[in-house]
Amino acid sequence: MHPISVSGQPPSGALVHISFYKFVRLDDPDAVVLQLRALTHALLGSILVAEEGINGVLAGSAAAVDAFEQALGIDARFTGIDFKRSPCSTPPFGRMKVHRKTEIVFMGVDGVDALRQTGIAVSPQQWRELIAADDVVVIDNRNSFEYRLGKFNNAVDPQVANFRDFPKYIEANAPAWQAAGKRVAMYCTGGIRCEKTSAWMHDMGIEIYQLEGGILNYFRTMPDAEKDWQGECFVFDNRIALDTTLQETETTLDDVYDGEPDGEWRLQRARRLDQSGQ
Repeated sequence: MHPISVSGQPPSGALVHISFYKFVRLDDPDAVVLQLRALTHALLGSILVAEEGINGVLAGSAAAVDAFEQALGIDARFTGIDFKRSPCSTPPFGRMKVHRKTEIVFMGVDGVDALRQTGIAVSPQQWRELIAADDVVVIDNRNSFEYRLGKFNNAVDPQVANFRDFPKYIEANAPAWQAAGKRVAMYCTGGIRCEKTSAWMHDMGIEIYQLEGGILNYFRTMPDAEKDWQGECFVFDNRIALDTTLQETETTLDDVYDGEPDGEWRLQRARRLDQSGQ
């Protein structure tokens, strides 16, 4: 367990964590911010709102989480969202924030529209077969410290320190993959980074397969996920890391960032957020 400094009172009862996103055109993102603030009064976490959709991570009692999911689903724009749940021993967040942003995931490339066309979604069952194929390049669409903590079998580390650096890696290597007749498969934690990247790659004329729902969905769906996964999965909250059964591990931030070029900066930043209640 990882102690944190919590501002305010956390929801009563056992905590449940959910992560979710949806790319959907929002003509009134400021109004959606107000709507979500009203719906999350009994929860902790954060939600990003932009014209391209919403992206959130929340924690609370099972009853509070259920109520939020049901209330959000009343809005037709947000039906069909896949809420990925996992248990919590450590309170993941210290406060509740709903942010108005220009994008719900920052890629560093202008004009990427994940609402039009994205990659080929691959179910967890299909993913197991795909990543074992000889003609497939398996790309980890996360930061290098996340890859170092845990990865799928045969996955390649793009060695990027920030998601905004990822397009440069693709641009540098895609011609060689195409020349060799390789298919490209990509995964990330919850699916949103791959969704944005695959939309951009599609515009470049590159066919891309993406793991549906990301790593968390794979762990949730495949009872023997450890056959395909080595290590743990980093999560951007106070739980730090999860195993393939979605349980917290004993990994600390020091373990995660040790040896990273910007590790000390990330560690100090995480501690500041912890002390301020995030």
